[in-house]
Amino acid sequence: MDRYQAMATFVRVVETGSFSAAARHLNVGQPAVSKMIAQLEDRLQVSLLIRSTHGLTPTEAGQRFYERAKVAIQEAEEAELAARGAGAGLSGCLRVSAATTFARLHIVPLLPRFLAQHPELEIDVILDDRIIDLVAEGIDVSLRMGELADSSAVARKLATGCRSVLATPGYLVRAGEPHNPADLAGHEAVIYSQLPNVWSFTRDGAEASVSVRGRVRVSAAEGLRAAVLADIGLTIASDWMFAPELASGAVRRVLEDWTLPPLDLWAVFPAGRMASAKAREFATFVEGVMARSHSRGA
Repeated sequence: MDRYQAMATFVRVVETGSFSAAARHLNVGQPAVSKMIAQLEDRLQVSLLIRSTHGLTPTEAGQRFYERAKVAIQEAEEAELAARGAGAGLSGCLRVSAATTFARLHIVPLLPRFLAQHPELEIDVILDDRIIDLVAEGIDVSLRMGELADSSAVARKLATGCRSVLATPGYLVRAGEPHNPADLAGHEAVIYSQLPNVWSFTRDGAEASVSVRGRVRVSAAEGLRAAVLADIGLTIASDWMFAPELASGAVRRVLEDWTLPPLDLWAVFPAGRMASAKAREFATFVEGVMARSHSRGA
């Protein structure tokens, strides 16, 4: 039995809560995972997992082994990277989660550059606008925008972007251009259901809030983009979400003398364990990508 592989398998089983989920993340069959854990328990002469209808949870001995094994795996990865030298590439599989539209526009097109720097690295990109459980899904790093709901999250701010009221020229010709926040009450808004429909603005220390209405409500950013580009209405969104259309003029900012709260981009790492070298390097790469993007847009 390969002790390192056994430790890595056990750690993944604990973090995902099942043999089947661990097998998917490790790209092996479930029987292979079950056999590996059985061999590990036999070697240690202790029970590591409690099996029930609710899944798998570590025993007291299993929890102690998990905590030590997790650290050992991370240190082994760091040692291997150090031995290869600072100029050496990363290897293995990096699992990244991100919002669909943001990743499609800003991350996926630039992955060839990151992969070229690390020829032995594979990237598994999980696209989902919802907040997902990083530990259960085996995610190494998640790119999230806005306020972090979990104050205990291990996170690093990568960039801060602007939010604007956006509309197509076609919509503005039909409905007219708003000149102050109060005008928005008379406009058709495309509502993003993950955000409140009360929009708050500031200008020269003054604040203004308006409750917007609209006949189209969408639950994902791709739907929001499609609705706005179909001239259905105006919306509030990050400039990141409509970057190509803002550059081409297909979408315009309105109420530019009023300010909306900015939007932060975070790299979020699984709680309870040290961020891997792969995850930290990817976060640094994204930070550089967004800095260059902001510089070009300035």
